[in-house]
Amino acid sequence: MSKAVEKVDFSKIRYANCWEDADILLEGLNPKAGSKILSIASAGDNSFALLSTDPELLLAVDLSKSQLHLCELKKVAIKNLEREECLQFLGFHSDKKRLETYAQLQSQLSAEARSYFDQLSNEIQRGIIHQGKFEQYFQLFSQKILPLIHSKKTIQKLFQEKSELAQIDFYKNKWNSWRWRMLFKLFFSKAIMGKFGRDPEFLKQVEIPVAEYIFRKAEVQLQSQSAQQNFILNYNLTGEFGVHLPYYLRKENYENIKRKLGALKLFEGYAQDAMGQYDAFDYMNLSNIFEYMDVETFQNTGKELINGLKKEGKIAYWNLMVARQLSKEFPQDLVFQASLSDDLTQKDKGFFYHQILIEQRK
Repeated sequence: MSKAVEKVDFSKIRYANCWEDADILLEGLNPKAGSKILSIASAGDNSFALLSTDPELLLAVDLSKSQLHLCELKKVAIKNLEREECLQFLGFHSDKKRLETYAQLQSQLSAEARSYFDQLSNEIQRGIIHQGKFEQYFQLFSQKILPLIHSKKTIQKLFQEKSELAQIDFYKNKWNSWRWRMLFKLFFSKAIMGKFGRDPEFLKQVEIPVAEYIFRKAEVQLQSQSAQQNFILNYNLTGEFGVHLPYYLRKENYENIKRKLGALKLFEGYAQDAMGQYDAFDYMNLSNIFEYMDVETFQNTGKELINGLKKEGKIAYWNLMVARQLSKEFPQDLVFQASLSDDLTQKDKGFFYHQILIEQRK
C-alpha cells in the first residue's frame, strides 16, 4: 500500500456515510444470489446495500478500526431496531433518546467496538451519521458558508420539483452568483479540503485544480432535474439527507437487508489481504481506493486483487480526481464495460466523481 496511506490517522471516524452511489453500484455489478462479495467497508452503507442481493458472504474490508466499529454499530442497530427507530438512532430523523437506545444495543457489540463507542456518548447523542470528519466538512459549508451566499428560501427552491428548463434557469439566474463562485471555489480548494475534509495524504496523487474540477461537476448537477431528488447533494448543501435516503435504509430494502445480516463479516486490513483467508470472490466493490496510490502501488495492488477475482467476476470502483483503470494495465485479464460504465456515470448521485468503472475478468 502507498506510504501516504500509512501516514493517515485512522483513530477517528473519517466517513460516517458512504458517498458512492449504491444504486449504480448494484446495477453495475448485478450480483447473483449465493455469491462471494468483497466490499470496501468505509461507513458500511454500500456493503449493507449489497446484502440485498443475497450473497453467501459479504466481506467488508477496511484499514481503519474506527470505520469497522461504525459498521458494527450500524449492523447491530439494523438487526435490533425497526426502521424508524434505526433512522432516529443513527441521526437521519430527530431523536432525544439515542443514548437510551445505545444502552440497549451496546451488549451486542464486540468488546472493542463497545469500548470505542462508550467514549463517544456526545457523538451518539448528536447522531453518529453526522460525526465523521467528511460530514463535518459539509456541515461547515452548509452552516457557515452557504448562508453567506443564499437564503434558506433560495436553497429550498433549488430542490423543489420543476422542469429541467426551469432548473437550468434557476441555476443561471438565481443560484450562480459571483459570491457562490468565489466562496465555493475557496472552500473546496485542495488546501481547505485537506485541512477540514479528506486527509491531505489522500490528495497527494491529485494534480488537477481541485476547486475548479468540483465546481464544474457541481454546475452540471445543479442544472439537472435529478438534483431535486439527490440526497447526496442535499446533504452537501444542507447538512441533512432530507426525504430521500441511502439505499440500505429505504423502506423497500430495509427488512430484506436485515434478514441477510448474517452474511456480513468485517475484516481489518488491506483488501488483497483477504484473499489468503477467503479465496476468490465473484464481485468486488473497491470504492475509490486507487485514488490514493502511486502508479507502482496501484499496479501491484491491482494485480493481487485480479488474482482474487473468479473467472467472469466483476469489479466496480470510482475515479474522483486521479485517473486509474485496471483494464489498461492488465488487458489480458480484464474487459472494461465501457458502455455500462458511461451510462452509470451519467446517473451517479455522487456527482463529484469523474467516473464509475465496471470491469469483468476474462
